[in-house]
Amino acid sequence: MTKEIPHIEFNPSTTNNFGFEIVPIKDIAKSKNEHKHNPELPHQLKFYNLIFFTEGFGRHFIDFKWYSVQKNSLVYLTKDQVNAFEFSEGLNGYCIIFTEEYFVNSFLNLTNDFVFRLFNPELFSPILQIPKKSEFVNYFNLLLNEYGNSQSFNHKNIINSLLTILISKAENLKQNLTFHISDASKVVVYQNFISLIEKNLTKSRSANFYAKELAISYKHLNTICKELINKTAKNVIDDFIILQAKRNLINSTTTSSELAYKLGFEDPTNFTKYFKKNTGLTPKSFLKSLSKD
Repeated sequence: MTKEIPHIEFNPSTTNNFGFEIVPIKDIAKSKNEHKHNPELPHQLKFYNLIFFTEGFGRHFIDFKWYSVQKNSLVYLTKDQVNAFEFSEGLNGYCIIFTEEYFVNSFLNLTNDFVFRLFNPELFSPILQIPKKSEFVNYFNLLLNEYGNSQSFNHKNIINSLLTILISKAENLKQNLTFHISDASKVVVYQNFISLIEKNLTKSRSANFYAKELAISYKHLNTICKELINKTAKNVIDDFIILQAKRNLINSTTTSSELAYKLGFEDPTNFTKYFKKNTGLTPKSFLKSLSKD
């Protein structure tokens, strides 16, 4: 890799937008050579993206793993995730993209449970296969048609309402894949835990440290993590740091040694051991494995 991984900002094709856009995948594929980056190479999103594949078979790259997709596959991509397309012949669909501001403002009336489930890749696979006869497909077509009719009365609110219904239909399908979070307070604790890791990952990788910061016991924090995502608190910390490491490593200007200090390791050798313990690969081997894909 000779260039830094691109950070893709929300850049709508028209000025008449409200932080929301639907883009056909075939348009992205046709104009791939016109982009400053190649969408078939890893790039980091600075917005939210729901990709609905309407025909064909292929793969999509999400945070360093290839996932199989096909007709009626729905892909959830949250802000800051790394992804890449594979423009297989016959694979078509649409990207429903929206900014963080749109996400926050549009889903104010939804429960914490709903929002937490919506774009939390730890809870479920980023790929949801929509059944052929699901109402989801009907509502998607309604959304697509309404989006194309920008002059209609109350256009923005209709789009917002249809998107909320569409996502709700998808979440209903997920009920059989994951669980319903009955205690919203646990969601709040977990969200605060993640925020603390983001702010303090260079300071500590100890679950006890974060439990103290949250003013709860280590046992209670561990119980919450196991209940919500079936991982220990230490697993959550390690997974978060490894993901940040991978995202930084694919930036060719960041060396393994520089990244070690950036992530709070006093010795690059310790970082290499930590990375290998959690991934089975050295940082250099990890980069080589990506190039093979």
